[in-house]
Amino acid sequence: MTTAPLTSPAAGAARATWLSTIAFTACFAAWTIFAIIGIQIKEQLGLSETQFGLLAGTPILTGSLVRVALGVWADQFGGRRILALVMIAGAIATFLTSFATTYPMLLLAALGVGIAGGAFSVGIAYVSTFYPAGKQGTALGIFGAGNVGAAVTKFLAPFVMVAAGWTTVAQVWAAALLLIGVLFYLLAPEDPQLRARQAAGVRPEPMREQLKVLRNVQVWRFSLYYFFVFGAFVALSLWLPRYVMGVYGMTVKQAGMLAAFYSVPASLFRIYGGHLSDKFGARRVLYWTFGVSALCTFLLSYPPTHYIIAGNKGPIEFSTQMGLVPFLIAIFALGFFMSLGKAAVYKHIPVYYPNRVGAVGGLVGMIGGLGGFVLPLVFGVMLDLTGIWTSSFALLFLISSVSLVWMHFAIQHMERTHAIDGRFNEVTDLPEMKGLGEQYTETFPVASEPAAAVGIPTPAQQARAERLAAHTLVDWQPEDPAFWQSSGRPVARRNLWISTYNLFLAFAVWMVWSVVVAKLPAIGFNFTTDQLFWLAALPGLSGATLRIFYSFLVPIFGGRMWTALSTASLLIPALGIGYAVQNPQTPYFIFLVLALLCGFGGGNFASSMSNISFFFPKAEKGNALAINAGFGNLGVSAMQFLVPVVVTMGLFGTLGGQSQAADTGAALYLQNAGFVWVPLILIGTIAALFGMNDIASAKSSFADQAAIFGRKHTWLMCWLYTGTFGTFIGMSAGFPLLTKLVFPEIDILKYAFIGPLVGALSRALTGWVSDKFGGARVTFLVFLVMMGAIGGMIWFLNARDFWGFFAMVILLFFASGVGNASTFQMIPNIMRTEMPRLAPQLSADEQRVAAELEGAAIIGFTSAIAAYGAFYIPKAYGSSIAMTGTANAALWGFFAFFVSCAVLTFVAYSGPRGLLRSVEGRAARPATA
Repeated sequence: MTTAPLTSPAAGAARATWLSTIAFTACFAAWTIFAIIGIQIKEQLGLSETQFGLLAGTPILTGSLVRVALGVWADQFGGRRILALVMIAGAIATFLTSFATTYPMLLLAALGVGIAGGAFSVGIAYVSTFYPAGKQGTALGIFGAGNVGAAVTKFLAPFVMVAAGWTTVAQVWAAALLLIGVLFYLLAPEDPQLRARQAAGVRPEPMREQLKVLRNVQVWRFSLYYFFVFGAFVALSLWLPRYVMGVYGMTVKQAGMLAAFYSVPASLFRIYGGHLSDKFGARRVLYWTFGVSALCTFLLSYPPTHYIIAGNKGPIEFSTQMGLVPFLIAIFALGFFMSLGKAAVYKHIPVYYPNRVGAVGGLVGMIGGLGGFVLPLVFGVMLDLTGIWTSSFALLFLISSVSLVWMHFAIQHMERTHAIDGRFNEVTDLPEMKGLGEQYTETFPVASEPAAAVGIPTPAQQARAERLAAHTLVDWQPEDPAFWQSSGRPVARRNLWISTYNLFLAFAVWMVWSVVVAKLPAIGFNFTTDQLFWLAALPGLSGATLRIFYSFLVPIFGGRMWTALSTASLLIPALGIGYAVQNPQTPYFIFLVLALLCGFGGGNFASSMSNISFFFPKAEKGNALAINAGFGNLGVSAMQFLVPVVVTMGLFGTLGGQSQAADTGAALYLQNAGFVWVPLILIGTIAALFGMNDIASAKSSFADQAAIFGRKHTWLMCWLYTGTFGTFIGMSAGFPLLTKLVFPEIDILKYAFIGPLVGALSRALTGWVSDKFGGARVTFLVFLVMMGAIGGMIWFLNARDFWGFFAMVILLFFASGVGNASTFQMIPNIMRTEMPRLAPQLSADEQRVAAELEGAAIIGFTSAIAAYGAFYIPKAYGSSIAMTGTANAALWGFFAFFVSCAVLTFVAYSGPRGLLRSVEGRAARPATA
């Protein structure tokens, strides 16, 4: 039931707001209780930093995960009832916590305490129903000020804990939460929407209908914002006591009071943030939030550093370190702007989605809450790995910067789209997402001339539109044969070859770390074997993760601009590697960051394939994507051939720095492994910026793609493609270092390029085999061959026979390349076979179109998941060697995985009862990605 928008606050609005705020304050106090009692628990049980971070963050996990369901229930059954039940359940769990005596029991209890954190999505849905759009920002800001509950806990809990122990804190907090929950149920009014539904006899809308709005990418963008402004706030609330005790030597009481003083303004100023959002606009407030937050976190992230400068009269030494007073100024400024941002994010939701506040607010709150769980854990892990306290703020700087850039370019895309078609007065926040969820239009801030008021562009806007149009293809019709032959094909091919060149560079930079890591011990870096494998694995982890997000960025940035930006981003790891490897004293933490940044190259595959697919007609799309992917994959082989050559020569003279003495006595210029790509990247960036085009109509419908997450074959093919492409990219990353360790007498960098070369070429040249004999049959045989190759690797490794081992690795690469083609050949056939069952209401033509759309989406998603092979294979080698002294355990694990892939292929697809048994052998349209 859709209710009419309010023009003034409903009856009981003030009482509902203040009672909800008190209730949320109590819930938040209980939700963050482990930030204080966890300190005493840590001392009693001797927990590590990571264990402490997990314990403190576990309630945040539960409170985050339940928010979507609780938000929907609040819309369905009324916020008054659901919020009271949440408080009662949270009180029971908090009381039972006092009886836990072991770490596993405490983790279980912490999960229960987290229920209290779900109160946020309930309260947002409840309070917003009492107010019109122009007053919701302030009202929700007041409610959100219940974050001050964290300050209540941090201020009072240390005194109670010192006097009576942590168990008393849990019991007192539980009693208070139970009392407030009962009073809230008795005194709070029912929300007007529920009263209207009850009066009309309308049943609540089913949850599945309410959750459809979550297909909107805009909702996920809001979630990222809240991940920072709320998730980081919660994380700092939990982490700050431990931080100031470790860095500035404060006592637990002092640390608790300081954390409380941080939490109070960061909560109360949320009210002011709501007022500013109502008055000046939520978008402007978010610009200030992310801009100032990026500045503050950058300053806070700089670690204490000691400098030695070679002066003409001897060394000059000085140190830099942020003292307590500058730290307090920066952290309080950060908390203030976070509080404004929290209100600004939730100002959007009831206005954009007035009838889905519970679902959307629940998801955004869930992602924000997950930030409060994940970030403290990551802070602890980063501290354990690096030993640098300020590493936590370095991570927050990255998140705030990404949020700012994404928001800015989303707005830029909106302006560009509407400048082209001449509409300026009413625009949606993300025009490409029309049709997904409820829509909201807001006035676009333009010049005050009368022309702008009626949607006619001003001269300045018209000039900007003309500049944009120079690189934008407004009328692009590749399916029109006359258009394609006359002008379409040359433009498409120009964009294809520039994209292919840049993707080639992306793969090269993504995997360059595998060669660099193998050379680090030779020039004086004393990293352990496990540390080296971590470095080899991290580019795969970050690259695979970025692929998921990169898939959606072309419609936001435009294909031309995003290709230029994503290629230019490769300069960061390329230059960073060049400088870092020149000094053996470079901290391990710096190498961890550089390894993660190399993942920029891995992410580019998804956006590159998405962009090129828009340029070509269906008849040529497969070949175009094959060229883009095939030559892109060759970047791995080219890098492994080129880098071992360039590191032996002073390629850049004095500009490239001095050589390093290897343990063999030879001179190495390992910095060239990064520097050699810099001029090539610059060429690619310029070519993309001036030689490529945007397509005005290019869209990537998240709604169409979202259906794949409910298809079982999506996940089955993720498993199989991880077995093929995951093996290709993982072996490319891990094989050089593995061989360097187990066959130190072999200069593997002379031969490492052969494996990726064989894998890339076998993928490009064997697609016809799957077309002729069937992708499922070929895939089944591929996994049998890969099992044999792994068995051969184990045999020759134990026999200490390098050339036999190398032959088996080449066989594995060859089979993985064939499998890369055959698995992707299966996907369109699977969807064409399944669509009549999945969508019987559609006509045959509609089923064919739906099968193609979902098949393309599955191809993109599986490519992202499989790319994690670049992480788990090197890491598996490192863990195996660290625990057992050999790589055999990892190889046997891969063998078992390939067995599962073969069984799955046979049972689900190629066997007597397999889905593709009856259709294989028929002519099938090739698919490549």
